[in-house]
Amino acid sequence: MSYMPCPDPAPGDARAADAIETVIIPRARDLGGFEVRRALPSPKRQMVGPFIFFDQMGPSEFVLGEGIDVRPHPHINLATVTYLFDGEIMHRDSLGTEIAIRPGAVNLMTAGRGIVHSERTAPDVKSRGARLFGLQTWVALPREHEEMEPAFKHHGADELPVVEADGVRARLVAGSAWGATSPLRAQSDMIYADVALAPAAAVPVDASYEERALYTVAGSIEIGGQRHEPGALLVLRPGDPITVRNVGEGEARFALVGGATMDGPRYIWWNFVSSRRERIEQAKAEWKAGRFDTVPGDAEEFIPLPE
Repeated sequence: MSYMPCPDPAPGDARAADAIETVIIPRARDLGGFEVRRALPSPKRQMVGPFIFFDQMGPSEFVLGEGIDVRPHPHINLATVTYLFDGEIMHRDSLGTEIAIRPGAVNLMTAGRGIVHSERTAPDVKSRGARLFGLQTWVALPREHEEMEPAFKHHGADELPVVEADGVRARLVAGSAWGATSPLRAQSDMIYADVALAPAAAVPVDASYEERALYTVAGSIEIGGQRHEPGALLVLRPGDPITVRNVGEGEARFALVGGATMDGPRYIWWNFVSSRRERIEQAKAEWKAGRFDTVPGDAEEFIPLPE
């Protein structure tokens, strides 16, 4: 366990309203009793660092016997990062991976040249009443790694470092901050942290990563004199160190994400991301023709290519 100093904002901390470059309010979609809020991509911003897709899943509580059933579907030229606050998802993929992800753990699935996976609620979880609350993000792969061999990595909650001090508890999902470094190894230079603040607690966020954003999960936080409530992606101005303070009565929670500016724009269509439009057209044709690998133990169903 590591410990962070949580001083009052240092001289040079961004205090004015311009500490935040862009505020993105996610678009909500009801997927049949299961709500998803999508912050990226947005008309205001395509990416923050390598993060090109950012979804809040839930919070949802399913009726007994129900859960999520995302049938097998493909990805290319990206990596998915799944992190839960509550609930459980059974992940299966075309590499033969079969693993349940639970709160505080992380799944990093690198699609590379192509991978297929499914995400479902296990029958035993459905039988006792399923809940789900978490974040699913995609990171675009650098051009030199877009066509790498697909890979999967899971780190349990006990493997990810937790930094605690003065009412702050931060779990490092990826990257380095507050003197700690996550064991997760990704192809992109990125930061991902789950931060909880007790009432009146504050945490410094430095500017060591070129692009950064905070996603407000719970409670009320203040940055540069402005108050922000849950359900917003706050894109921070590059180069400005800031302090985030809990100004609510209960616990506040946010996710810090970001990284180096991507090596050029990306095309995104359905589940495909690539620096080359023609590569997406190729992937569309391959999925429609059934040329992707199947998911062992979950090969009976699939999501067809959208019209």
